[in-house]
Amino acid sequence: MNHKHLALVTGASSGIGAALAEMFAMQGFDLVITARREDRLRVIAASIRERHGVAVDVVPADLASPGAVAVLCTEIARRGLAVDAFVNSAGFGVPGRYDRASWEAQAALLQVMVTSMAELTHRLLPGMLDRRYGWILNVASLAGLLPAPAGHTLYPAAKALVVRFSEALSEEVRGHGVHVTAVCPGFTLTEFHDVTDTRHLVNRLPGFMWSDAADVAAEAYEAVMRGRALCVPGRVNRVMAFVGRHLPSVFAVFQRRYSWSFRKI
Repeated sequence: MNHKHLALVTGASSGIGAALAEMFAMQGFDLVITARREDRLRVIAASIRERHGVAVDVVPADLASPGAVAVLCTEIARRGLAVDAFVNSAGFGVPGRYDRASWEAQAALLQVMVTSMAELTHRLLPGMLDRRYGWILNVASLAGLLPAPAGHTLYPAAKALVVRFSEALSEEVRGHGVHVTAVCPGFTLTEFHDVTDTRHLVNRLPGFMWSDAADVAAEAYEAVMRGRALCVPGRVNRVMAFVGRHLPSVFAVFQRRYSWSFRKI
């Protein structure tokens, strides 16, 4: 790049979000990183500054709070920063049957993964269009492309919305210098499954189905830079996405064997 651009990365304290922050820094972007855990963010920020020599601003935010997006954007503006790339990676799952999880937990999932994503995009997109360049990278999931299993009921639905939202927005801004991509990783080696207490279930999956967060980040970065609206990292995941979309009955057999089901919970 001829001059420094700035990337805002949500969910940057761990997993794919942290890997994406690292990837954008490797490519010369300055960063604003945000998540709930300020201590983790500061450790990651210090490490990125040391390795890549870029500026990293830490702005903690809990995107489950309805007013968090406005506060986050106000703070970014107060620091005199303009966001050129928005990397939306914040998210979590609510395991178990839909009727047995609290509505507060379900509402928080929707706020983080749907409403905050849409609001941040709405607030940041005009500046990108005015400058006639920008990048929006939304971390969706392979689950958003496949027939939905029982358990984590809102998670695949929310991710499917992220995919469709990204595809539609990509078409809207085509020709205006802004690229929008939904990346749909499959099973990725992060702490997500520990947080949702589903590690014992996903451990049943064979090793070849797992991806590394850094590899996912590398494919996602390349996709958004090239203006591809949809990115499914990894050959195995691309096969699964094809089978799930075009041969759903075949994929149902896979679901029964390696079930994400929580019917017994």
